Amino acid sequence: MPHFSGHETFTLRQMWLKKVFDQKTEDNRIKKSVFTNEESIARFGVGKNMVASIRHWALATNLISEGRSDDYELSTTAQKIFSNDGLDPYSENPTTAWFVHWQLAGLGNRSTTWFWLFNKVTAPNFRKTDLERPLADFAAKFNTKRGVSASTLTRDIDTCIRSYAPRSGGGSPEDFAEPMLGELGLIAEETKGIFAFRRGPKPTLSNGMFVYALIDYWEALNSSASSMAFESIVYGEGSPGRVFKLDEESVAERLFSLDEFTLGVLSWTDTSGLRQVLRKSWDSSAFRNRMLDKAYE
Repeated sequence: MPHFSGHETFTLRQMWLKKVFDQKTEDNRIKKSVFTNEESIARFGVGKNMVASIRHWALATNLISEGRSDDYELSTTAQKIFSNDGLDPYSENPTTAWFVHWQLAGLGNRSTTWFWLFNKVTAPNFRKTDLERPLADFAAKFNTKRGVSASTLTRDIDTCIRSYAPRSGGGSPEDFAEPMLGELGLIAEETKGIFAFRRGPKPTLSNGMFVYALIDYWEALNSSASSMAFESIVYGEGSPGRVFKLDEESVAERLFSLDEFTLGVLSWTDTSGLRQVLRKSWDSSAFRNRMLDKAYE
């Protein structure tokens, strides 16, 4: 189901996910009242609309999910990263920003524009207004009963791009707040109002995070397949190459070392001009957790 709102036009800030995590109960749930009761503004130290935005980002990044009870369920990955003794409780490691970007643009839960922008837009540069009609056409394919207003899509596009390329100048405190994803260098404002993706090697993207994303992509594409073509990893919709804006050479360099890095679970082969990654049988959940650990080493 497409989703184009909920963030209240606020970009995700560095400590917001940790603030949500710290509200967890002993059984690793987040009470919905945390975001709605009278104490919520004081609890998060922000205004009412920003509290709603914090909840949206926690859901969109899969930190929390709708459970079978009245509470939100906290993901095991969130516990692994944001616990006080976890991998990166204060989001100081760039891997956490890459992980969040993957959740938004790779998986696209409650972040349709993020997924669409990084997977569907291929123009070398673009203005925000260039994106409005194509995104509206994309949204229309879902045949939602009420449809999506043009103003909603415009706000979502603006929020998405500001998440990576903050406004320069401006008079409000919001204009000067550094978004969590701004450090990734994925989108740049080349000249005023004209943006471009930054393709090529991503030095702060760890191999562990790259493989973590590859596992997700493999499972979504064909979980039973024992091989995956190089071109799919680089160019496929929802692939690590496309979502992380890596070029062919950068992807190839990472794939060459797969055998050693994954202890033989994944391996690279190039025989008779057929470039592909092979995989042995895996417990995807355990393998994914192992790669997440290695991403923070």
